[in-house]
Amino acid sequence: MSKKWYPVTDILSCIECGTCVNFCSHGVYDKSKYPTPIVVNTDGCIDRCHDCGNECPVGAITYVGDDTEWIPPVFREKGGMPDVSPNYGCGCCCGSKR
Repeated sequence: MSKKWYPVTDILSCIECGTCVNFCSHGVYDKSKYPTPIVVNTDGCIDRCHDCGNECPVGAITYVGDDTEWIPPVFREKGGMPDVSPNYGCGCCCGSKR
């Protein structure tokens, strides 16, 4: 868990689909505010996990403390870049395989 790593949602880009809220299994988002992604538990976020950002269909999620050069998949695809990034997930059973 990390106090210097957690997701930040760009409210202008977010379409409030609820994907990130549903996907995170670490209690980072307030599920009672679904589908709006309200971060309430920054300590629950796993350091270097990008799973919710990998699932965001519009690339509205970035991370405080991110120094990994991670790019949301939606931007890699739009830029014609092949998805050759390593798995930036938390490694739990629910993790993305991007």
